[in-house]
Amino acid sequence: MLSMARIDCIKEKQAEGRTVTEIAEIVGVDRKTVRKYMGQEDFSPRSPTVSERASKLDRYKPEIDGWLSGDRRNWYKQRHTARRIHRRLQERYGEEYTCSYPLVQRYVKQVRQRLQEDRTGFQELVWHAGEAQVDFGEVACDGPEGVSRRSLLVLYLPHSNAGFDQLYDGETAECVVEGLQEIFRHLGGVPTRLVFDNATGVGRRVSETVRYAELFLRFKAHCGFRVTFCNPDAGHEKGAVEAKVGYERRNRFVPVPYVDDDAVFNRSLLERAGVDFDRPHYRKGRPIRELLEEDRAALLPLPEKPFEACRYERVKTDGYGKFCLDGCHHYATSPEHSQAQLYVRIGARTVEPLDAEGRPLHTYRRRFGKTRTDSLHPRATLPRLIRSPGAWPNSQLRETLGPDLRAEMDLLDRTGLREVLRTLDDLGSRFGFETALQALEEASRAGRLQQSTVEVLALRISTLGLLAEPSPGPDLAVYDRMLLGKEADVHADR
Repeated sequence: MLSMARIDCIKEKQAEGRTVTEIAEIVGVDRKTVRKYMGQEDFSPRSPTVSERASKLDRYKPEIDGWLSGDRRNWYKQRHTARRIHRRLQERYGEEYTCSYPLVQRYVKQVRQRLQEDRTGFQELVWHAGEAQVDFGEVACDGPEGVSRRSLLVLYLPHSNAGFDQLYDGETAECVVEGLQEIFRHLGGVPTRLVFDNATGVGRRVSETVRYAELFLRFKAHCGFRVTFCNPDAGHEKGAVEAKVGYERRNRFVPVPYVDDDAVFNRSLLERAGVDFDRPHYRKGRPIRELLEEDRAALLPLPEKPFEACRYERVKTDGYGKFCLDGCHHYATSPEHSQAQLYVRIGARTVEPLDAEGRPLHTYRRRFGKTRTDSLHPRATLPRLIRSPGAWPNSQLRETLGPDLRAEMDLLDRTGLREVLRTLDDLGSRFGFETALQALEEASRAGRLQQSTVEVLALRISTLGLLAEPSPGPDLAVYDRMLLGKEADVHADR
């Protein structure tokens, strides 16, 4: 092989327009060699390769590889050592086997390095602006039902180290979709890629196949982001978001907060997220707020239409008009819907059985967990109570009323009680059950439970509000002057 200096000389003479024969005479090489280098265009340095020399162990290497590969399924205390391999080969091949123990020892070490049995360590990942990690964590919250463990959805932007939270009772696809949509709106855009753990609520990666929950797949198509699932047993790929979950738990949920309205509390979580964004990034040294603007600049635009974070499921009710979700949570419709099939709208926080026209019969708070629950909307009992008012003393509707209204209705006879219940049922379908119940309470305070009074109150509550000042109306003085003449001015002076 020619030296690089002589090759360079050939290329220089070629640039001068010399012929192959002339260049061969000047450099002192064969014309075939000159043609070879004149036609060569790539002179980039190549990675040096070490050619292995033939070894007496070559014929035994496939067998050794098989033993060492099989060892990966065995208990680590019962695996082949280099000495055991050497002795097995001696026992199997006898005098035919002439390899030395050091030769076997060196080869076993090479194979184990190749199989990475003795290596540990993580690859440091590079996160670009606009990419995000998503995970759930568990937090304790106080509320009307006492202290309970709840799920905190955290979206973490590794580029800026900014995190955003939303609180839910479960970790279903409906919770993930609703929470992400609220965070996207707060950010003003959609991350280009979301990285998830193997979360069943979103989807699951099995080997190289990813199976998404249908609702999340619809949301993914709606927003246009890409999704990546962490590799199995690769905690370092989402260690940053898990650390962020711990940070949010320590800084946002200590002391244990009281949460009586999830929507209000979640809005406050997003508003308070930027409180500590003035601190520097733990590695880059720049303020988180400044890096977050780079994240925002890389986000995809928000979709024009909001996504409805719910799914529809067809269920069958039992003889009491109840249906079951998630195997243990029972919700009531009404007796007239017993032994029927109907659709249910299931959201992150609510469950709504629908009538034939798709209108909600009732709205229940969605229940989570593995313990049986029974949810019964007071209005679901109205049709049966109207037909059988004798069940009033033991009805759930009675327990939901204020003490004064309850006592007054207890004194009614069957006919009077039936009329009040019909009024409540009618106005509930027109103005909403809560509005009708409030109107009934107000009518009771006034001592007038007649349908006309309750209806007027329900109309006012649903439009102006009960405490709104009445409108002054038109000025009627012109009619006074027309009808009363001068007497109108006398009345006006008074």
